[in-house]
Amino acid sequence: GVAIPAANILNVLAEDTTDNNDNGIRTVGSGNTVTIQLTNRGTGTVTTADATLTTIVTFSLGATPGVYFIEGDFIGFDVTDTAGGGYGFASAFRTTGAATTEISTEFKDLFEEAAMATSDVFVAVSGNNVIFQVQGIAAKTINWNCVFTYRFVS
Repeated sequence: GVAIPAANILNVLAEDTTDNNDNGIRTVGSGNTVTIQLTNRGTGTVTTADATLTTIVTFSLGATPGVYFIEGDFIGFDVTDTAGGGYGFASAFRTTGAATTEISTEFKDLFEEAAMATSDVFVAVSGNNVIFQVQGIAAKTINWNCVFTYRFVS
């Protein structure tokens, strides 16, 4: 698209999107606004107060058969004990366009303070979705954040 200043004003915005784009970045112009998008990216946040498995992000793999390579991280802050943890992962998934198979997931970096030792993070499949989940700790308030990027080939 094209963006043309109106009254000498050009708005420049930024956002992220799960849209697939091999460059990882794109611009979209409309009216007097340019939006710069980081593509192939997803994020999510959630707060846990118990040990229930909780989904933080659901990522649909869509109708086109192919393979996804996903990398990302989870971070958690235990508000109750002022403690934290960071967890890095890499995963591969194959989709038929209707169902997903997890090829493999590797948790590459696990950094936890002692108060976070019984918390956990998971990457799994449900139908044609990849789900990113966290497990908190009973009677502890934990704020979680997850970010991932992906590559896709069909």
